[in-house]
Parts: sequence; structure tokens; C-alpha cells
Amino acid sequence: MNDEQIHAVIARLQENLKNWDVPVVSHLAEMGEDPFKILISTLLSLRTKDETTTAATDRLFSLARSPEEMLQLPEAAIIKAIYPVGFYRRKAGTIHHICRELINHHHARVPDTLEELLALKGVGRKTANLVVSLGYGRPAICVDTHVHRISNRLGYVATKTPEQTEQALRSKLPAPCWRDYNTLLVAFGQQICRPVSPFCSRCPASDYCDRINVGKSR
Repeated sequence: MNDEQIHAVIARLQENLKNWDVPVVSHLAEMGEDPFKILISTLLSLRTKDETTTAATDRLFSLARSPEEMLQLPEAAIIKAIYPVGFYRRKAGTIHHICRELINHHHARVPDTLEELLALKGVGRKTANLVVSLGYGRPAICVDTHVHRISNRLGYVATKTPEQTEQALRSKLPAPCWRDYNTLLVAFGQQICRPVSPFCSRCPASDYCDRINVGKSR
């Protein structure tokens, strides 16, 4: 695809977003939830389906809504609340550790910079970028498997890893598009642009797509 066509692709996806389920963290941001809930929900979402993440987030935040309250919960209570998210036992320990770090080093406030977030145990680039963009409304590009796959499938970037895709997007994707790019491509990737046998016949951006590495499609 022509690099300038990314604007048309994004516009097409935005037109169709109302017909797709948005990621749980994007929904929380739309609801005006605070960065702490967005941080914890993003951690729970790793290797976990959205519906499971949503239920686990609701159960956990019905028990505690701040780092101080979360630390008062026994780890066993957190495990029970977030089960069956992926790696639920490990994530319960990570939640306790992060809450302790927030209280001891950040006045119980979630940091708003990528560097400070990445210094927290268990916080990777995907989580940090989502908190910066959706929690604080600041420019950040979150690259997960959907964003990496679709950006390459379109022919907009030619990269091998999500980390390379993030750097490529930072250099060429217009900054006003950064915040919504993850939401759009994740919803699009879950509904239409599937990893295997994508629904190219139903794709709103098919006339712009180079279909890189697409074999079978529907």
C-alpha cells in the first residue's frame, strides 16, 4: 500500500468500529476509568480472552479500587477474583508488587511516562504504551500481535517483531493516529483480519491491502 493510504484505512476502520467489539481496556478508557484500573486490567488481559478479562476486572475492582486497598487483600483473594485469567497466580503476585511500588515510589499514583512504567515488574511495552495512551491520553503506540500482523499484512511496514513494528510506526504513522491505532486494529483483527483465513471479502480496507503473507482467505 501507499504510505499516504493509511489515513483512508484508518477512516474505514473507524466507520466500522461501531459494529465490532472493542478491547476491554479501550472500553474502560471510553468510560473514563482511571489509569490504575487501566493498568491492572491490561495486566490481566495478557494471554487472556476479552470476556474473561472483563469479568475478572469487575470482580477484582469490586473488592479494591486503589493500590492501598489492593495491598490489603490477601494474595489468595486476588487469585480467586481474577481466576481463570492466564497465569492468574503469577499475576496476583505481580499486582501486589506493583501496588507496593506505586505506594513506595510514586505516591500511589500510576506513572505517566513509558520509562517509569517499564521499571515496574511485570509491565512490558504493550502495557506501558496502553497506560500512557488510554490512561493519560498522551501519544503512544501499543503494538500487540494484531497491530504487528495487520500493519505488515497491509504493507504499511515490513518488520519481523512487534518491537520493530513499534519503532517503524513511531517513525511514519502520523502522531494524531497513535492513540486509536491499537483499538482499531485489535477490533479489526479479532473480527475480520484474523491470523488464519481472514475475511477479506468483508474487509472495509481490502482495496488498500497488499495481503502480505495471506494464503487462504474467506
